[in-house]
Amino acid sequence: MGGVKQELNDGTQQPKGPHSSDPAQDEPKKRGWPKGKKRKKVLPNGPKAPVTGYVRFLNERREQMRAQYPDLPFPEITKRLGAEWSRLAPNDKQRYLDEAEREKVQYARELKEYQQSEAYQITSAKIQDKKVKKEDSPSVIINASSGSAIQKASDLSSRFDIPIFTEEFLDQNKAREAELRRLRKANIEFEEQNAVLQRHIKDMYSAKERLEAELGQDELRTQALHKHLLAIKHTLVSSLSSVALPGTGETPSLGNLDSYLSRLNGVLESNPHKHRALLTQLREVLSHLDSEKL
Repeated sequence: MGGVKQELNDGTQQPKGPHSSDPAQDEPKKRGWPKGKKRKKVLPNGPKAPVTGYVRFLNERREQMRAQYPDLPFPEITKRLGAEWSRLAPNDKQRYLDEAEREKVQYARELKEYQQSEAYQITSAKIQDKKVKKEDSPSVIINASSGSAIQKASDLSSRFDIPIFTEEFLDQNKAREAELRRLRKANIEFEEQNAVLQRHIKDMYSAKERLEAELGQDELRTQALHKHLLAIKHTLVSSLSSVALPGTGETPSLGNLDSYLSRLNGVLESNPHKHRALLTQLREVLSHLDSEKL
């Protein structure tokens, strides 16, 4: 048995020829997480991991940049925002860094509380069980031949084919970006129309207030005129109380003042010579009227 193992080891340690295939060299480079840098594990139901000050700045300015340049592609937006971050004043940049630091302290506190919860204990137990099962699984002996190495590289490439880099996803992403640009453009048009309508509504409210003010002034003038008319009627009734209509002997009052003056005018115009004494009496009465009350 020991001889078989030694022979296998000797076969696997043979030097490769100049034309031999190296899986590490033949395997195409793939974009992804930087080598040697571990991803932070996402804890189910755990606190949300904090972001850096630079990421906070990007999240805050990205939508503003999109609204300002709706046709600008996403990489160019990120590039411009990165340059803007580099030119940012230290005081303005410190604000984002301070917010990120506060969020980091809060995350550490919430993570400590979460690690003491029952949900975290259950999740940790499940992760430990998966790790034990993975360690107990039998090892796979890989043949050192060039054909099998190339096949393994192809298998690994197919296993780690990230769907977000496929043509279908890119086309879908382009269509989504176009739809978003169209919606943003429509939103801007609606906002402009809404602003115009708001101005019209404001003008209508101003005209309404102006008309209400004028109506109030007209009502005040009408009340003043009505009050003045009553004062004139009272003065006339008081002054003409001694002048009776010929034939009927009727004297004026507030109720019959209009008809009384109309009949008195008809009598004087029909026969002024006959009623000369009445005309003289009227002239004398009218001459004593207080003109300030009329």
